[in-house]
Amino acid sequence: MKSEAAGLFGVTRLPRSIVFGPRRRDSLGSIAAEIGRRAFICTDARLGADVEFQTMMLDLRAAGLAIEIHDGTQVDLPTTDIEACVAAAREFRPDLIIGIGGGSCMDMAKIVGLMLAHGGELADYYGELKVPGPILPLIAIPTTAGTGSEVSPIAVISDAARGTKIGISSPHLIPQVALCDPELTSSCPPRLTASSGADAFTHAIEAFTSVIRPSDPMSAQTSVAVGKNEISDQFARLAVSNLWCGLRRAYHDGRDARAREQVMMGALAAGCAFGTAGVAAAHALQYPVGAMTHTAHGDGVASLMPYVMQFNLPARTAAFAELADVIGLGGVGGEAERAQAFIDAIADLFAEIGIPPTLAALGLKPDQVDEVARLAMASPRLVNNNPRPLDLDAMLRISRAAFDGDRASLAV
Repeated sequence: MKSEAAGLFGVTRLPRSIVFGPRRRDSLGSIAAEIGRRAFICTDARLGADVEFQTMMLDLRAAGLAIEIHDGTQVDLPTTDIEACVAAAREFRPDLIIGIGGGSCMDMAKIVGLMLAHGGELADYYGELKVPGPILPLIAIPTTAGTGSEVSPIAVISDAARGTKIGISSPHLIPQVALCDPELTSSCPPRLTASSGADAFTHAIEAFTSVIRPSDPMSAQTSVAVGKNEISDQFARLAVSNLWCGLRRAYHDGRDARAREQVMMGALAAGCAFGTAGVAAAHALQYPVGAMTHTAHGDGVASLMPYVMQFNLPARTAAFAELADVIGLGGVGGEAERAQAFIDAIADLFAEIGIPPTLAALGLKPDQVDEVARLAMASPRLVNNNPRPLDLDAMLRISRAAFDGDRASLAV
């Protein structure tokens, strides 16, 4: 038998069902009725007042479900808000959780399903593989195209006591059903479209260029993120292709239905990719950056991504060159030239859609730059998944270059 190192190696963990396409939201009641009779809904205040949301709630009731709506979800999930939501859910006693909204709404649904199933303290589950078993059944319905939370095994929260974001990572958090209707993103303003789509691009690129781990038959049982592999690569390529074709157009014309479909497909595929391959340095650095600047996750990781790619180039030249081929840059030269062309193309795209080009533009202060690097090193799940080894000196180089806008300093 060939070892993983000598032959093909792939891992994927996905929802039981992924339903994608326009008007698929109309199937929510039927899908939910197959799973439970009492549905607790996690959303936010803006969506709670939306006509399409109210229509979906009517569909659930028409299908015979009792529902309770929590529309108080806040961006980045402060622990105090989580506690209030879990208390309300516990009183309602649901047998089904539905998350409708952006990543925070879907992550809130994951955490509610976790806490109702297993109890304890939230901090008991920080890190990888701490969830002891299945959570309550969950349907995830994204209304932005970026986080991939509808298919991912991760929920990210803001822990004020620790001064940073922190993840709970377990295959048990993967929703049972991902219901993806691109029409639900049609009202996203350009800035949210850009931030969310750039987040998805970062997921796809970091998954495709993540570490290649040594052969280990138990790797999928001992780690959520197993690194770059054959199956995750297929999803990453699909994501990059669709996001490259659709994100620029969706940003400039939110009524472009085809572009909206491509961006949501890209975000979904990127979630399928990083759910097993994992993400790396850009996400490790964004956690403290986001906590310090109170800026959107997508803006943070996308602002960092060109610098992280430049740092990782010596370790992933072939992979970046392959992605250049995916977006149509195959004729720009040899492998090294195509790899650099891809990095430059992503940086240019992000600039065009308004992603802050530096950490300074994001609002980070000069005296916070080195602290960002130190705090980023406290995320071993992400640090160890980077293709080029990271120590504090390397992280300082990236954070300083990203603050100054000096990608050239990393091209060595």
